[in-house]
Amino acid sequence: MSKNQLDPIDIRILNELTSDARIPFVKLSKKLKVSNTLIHQRIKKMKEAGILKNATFRLNPWKLGYQTSAYTQIMLADAKHHRRVEKELSKIPEIVECVNISGRYAILVHIFSKNNRHLRDVIYEKILAIEGVEGTNTTISFETAFSRNIPLI
Repeated sequence: MSKNQLDPIDIRILNELTSDARIPFVKLSKKLKVSNTLIHQRIKKMKEAGILKNATFRLNPWKLGYQTSAYTQIMLADAKHHRRVEKELSKIPEIVECVNISGRYAILVHIFSKNNRHLRDVIYEKILAIEGVEGTNTTISFETAFSRNIPLI
């Protein structure tokens, strides 16, 4: 199942779920004027197709004492280190996201830390200690202006 295989009902279901992932299926079926069974079937089908991932709560890092948000670009000594470095980065709990990028740097990670000193320790003692990491470039984020799901267009 791909975006092209989604019908208008699927799109309406997805739009509602991205607004409120906790909406009861009964309420969703009434809102969309379709049967509860149809909602269950469609959601199951979209989960199996990988369109819907698990519904989870997102923690607010600021409320939990993480005062610094940063994006760190990571330069590798050689491309052959890529997968191993990713595996090592996944062991660092302060890293909440890791993506592959193009250009001089090969990897971009999003880090939450308690403060700037904690961020420095994560970079110097954890990231730069990984064999194959040649250097980093870090940008501190002041705030998130917005964050959203991809549009269903």
